[in-house]
Amino acid sequence: MDKSILITGCSSGIGLDAALGLKARGWRVFATCRQEADCARLRDQGLESFALDYADEASISAAVEELRSRNNGRLGALFNNGAFACPGAVEDLPRGALREIFEVNLFGYQDLTRRIIPMMREAGAGRIINCSSVLGLVAMKWRGAYVATKFAMEGMTDVLRLEMRGTGIEVVLIEPGPITSRIRENSIPHFEKWVDWEHSARAEEYRGLLHRLYHSKNAPDRFELPPSAVTAKLVKALESPRPAARYYVTKATTLMAFARWILPRPALDWLITKG
Repeated sequence: MDKSILITGCSSGIGLDAALGLKARGWRVFATCRQEADCARLRDQGLESFALDYADEASISAAVEELRSRNNGRLGALFNNGAFACPGAVEDLPRGALREIFEVNLFGYQDLTRRIIPMMREAGAGRIINCSSVLGLVAMKWRGAYVATKFAMEGMTDVLRLEMRGTGIEVVLIEPGPITSRIRENSIPHFEKWVDWEHSARAEEYRGLLHRLYHSKNAPDRFELPPSAVTAKLVKALESPRPAARYYVTKATTLMAFARWILPRPALDWLITKG
């Protein structure tokens, strides 16, 4: 397998740590971001970087062509990582909010993946690794839009893994729990754009959500780990001769995966609600 990888969402957090970590291990890393300014910053850090916006089909197409020209039409691995959240109660999410988040968190993943697969088929080998979440395993209040995209992406990834059997292309899910990142801060513009919380039947409940959304944390969340914990599992997914179908990151994900299978639904709902 060609030791090259395309990573999305590299402006910060999981994507940035993965790009730097894999480069240090000798991988040729193509680190992409939505904004050219972020790409320029990554190039200053010694990474190969160009723009890729999941929400823009033309951007995806241009990024794939850029990759082809840089690496002679080859790619060993793809790490679909970029995503965003739009907090809010399900009853307050308009159609546009769901359309916008699915464009990035699901449709963008699929569009990029299907354009990369022919390179891997030609080589007879490759790794497609999708970054899911503990919220692809269990639901949590106020996160309905994000949960919906991750549940859908998990299903699509499982199907792709079955369909790629015998091609030399391995398909893997990484499922992080709480990871230090900017996803909360980055969700604020989407919340403000789509959720009319002041006229919601849950307006009083939203006031507590707003405090957590807008105020900086004084300490890491329970079970929270740094992005390097995801990179460590990514390395296993890339370099193991026989990678697992799923890699859990953080105790929270392991606990919820176990609880989902052994607990009756009322007990699982109680556990999730208690947090």
